Amino acid sequence: MDTKLVKDLLGFLEAGRPVVLATVVDQAGSAPRTAGSRMIIGSDGACSGTIGGGRLEADVQAAAPRCLEKDRVLFIDFDLAGDPSVDEMDMICGGKMKVLLEPVRPDRQQQELWARLAEALEKREKVVLVSEIQGTLQQPAGLARYLVIGRELVAGPGRDRAGEIEDLARRLRKTRGPVMAQEPGRVLVAERMFPPGVVYIFGAGHVSRSLVTLAAMVDFRTVVLDDRSRYANRQRFPAADRIVVLDSFENAFRGLEIDTDSYIVIVTRGHSHDKTVLARALATGAGYIGMIGSTRKRDAIYKALLKEGFTEKRLAQVACPIGLEIGAETPEEIAVSIVGQLIETRTGGR
Repeated sequence: MDTKLVKDLLGFLEAGRPVVLATVVDQAGSAPRTAGSRMIIGSDGACSGTIGGGRLEADVQAAAPRCLEKDRVLFIDFDLAGDPSVDEMDMICGGKMKVLLEPVRPDRQQQELWARLAEALEKREKVVLVSEIQGTLQQPAGLARYLVIGRELVAGPGRDRAGEIEDLARRLRKTRGPVMAQEPGRVLVAERMFPPGVVYIFGAGHVSRSLVTLAAMVDFRTVVLDDRSRYANRQRFPAADRIVVLDSFENAFRGLEIDTDSYIVIVTRGHSHDKTVLARALATGAGYIGMIGSTRKRDAIYKALLKEGFTEKRLAQVACPIGLEIGAETPEEIAVSIVGQLIETRTGGR
């Protein structure tokens, strides 16, 4: 769940308006959205987010009032391969989806839980949200929500469940998308709330301008770093989350919090700066490091770094030439290829 959707949900609750949270909890085949996609349906029909559009969303919206009226969760199954309305939906799909509808009431406990989740996402903390549904998939009943941040249960109806819920959260550390488990008398739906990955873009040239725009569109946060204020400024990068004017590339990583959800893109104006940044990037725990340039440039820089003590194994983890091989030539096309590779890395494809 992205930060914007959490804030939208919180806005409904703070206004005293109940909502239904619709989540794709299972997906197979060519479904329009992946598991973890969500939308909010207010009691007045107002919506935020999407789970695929068309007839599918219309059916979910139609079921939302029943969910609120009965104050019960609902599971809805969609078989898009056998659905004659597929043509109406403007979707060429052949998959299946299971959507969970959860009522969210504007009480103090729920407001505190969602406010804490929004705060945690802003701080890029590791969060797991657990929905415990009493009953079965066919006959769901009561609902309890738990929020685990880091290794600690911070919100939920009972502290006596802390050990069990925290253990479940630990087992979800490396998952992406929700995990649903059916147990006697209950169904558990749990998901690690991945904070938006941060793309650190070293260099503020033409490729970077397009890169910032595209990365923001697919829910990456972006930080632009350059030693030239006439390039690294808000006028050139209105969509960037942060802009840093460096005193030098030697100190480019000073004050940065680099972890496995960090993506380092090296597109400076010169080979020497690229080498400087790459050497420092290799000493971090970044989940992705990519450097622009030809294989000739790469080989020359790698040769110098090997003499400085870096290993071939570590250098092999760098994406260089950067981006997917799509024949990109213009700055805009190169940015598309880089963002494609960032998405591939985020989803575990790289």
